[in-house]
This record gives sequence, structure tokens and C-alpha cells, in this order.
Amino acid sequence: MVRSSGTSHGEQCSTISMLKENSAKKLGNPRPLKIHFHMLRHWKATAEYHKTKDVLHVLKLLGHKNIANTLIYTQLVEFEGDEYYSAVASNVDEAKKLIESRFEYVCNHENLMLFKKRK
Repeated sequence: MVRSSGTSHGEQCSTISMLKENSAKKLGNPRPLKIHFHMLRHWKATAEYHKTKDVLHVLKLLGHKNIANTLIYTQLVEFEGDEYYSAVASNVDEAKKLIESRFEYVCNHENLMLFKKRK
């Protein structure tokens, strides 16, 4: 099977195997030889869930059709605590800048918009 990049599946596997072997030799550690694609997929899904706490985002990322398959990742992550940075916006331009900085809108209070971002 030829991929859109013009390389066959076998060539890609060979390249990945060489990278793993070179890494193992360079580090003097055989563990890179045990890394498989599915391990990287699990690592990415767990890291995304830890970062976002959004199981629907992880479901979409992995292409799962059944949420039960994705819920496995919610059990792999232990959260230390819910610590946040907080910010206040008094107008739309300030709110826009906070959202562009990955702050999440929480609510309005006394004509101010409150935002939070996980530490």
C-alpha cells in the first residue's frame, strides 16, 4: 500500500524501526524498542484528557464512535487539584484577548466578565 507521501507502509515501518533502534543505542536503553504506535496513541489521548478534561474532545481526536471506548482515559488521569489563574475583563476587547490567551469564560459579576485558565 502506498501512502499519500509516496512511501509504502513497509518503508514507514522500516524507518520507525530504525529510529527506535538508533534511540535505544544512543540512550543505552532498550525501552525505545518496545514502543508501538498504539502506545503513542494512548499517551496522546491521556495527555489531551489531562490537559482539557474534555472527554468529547478526546473522542473526536481518536475517532471513536462509542464514548465507552474513550471513557477509559478518564480513569487513567489523577488530577492533583483544580488550580486556576483568574482574570477579569471589563469590556469586549479585554474578553477577546483573554479568550485568545486560552482563558475560559466563567460568568458575569457586577458588570465584569470573569475568566479562568488551568495552571
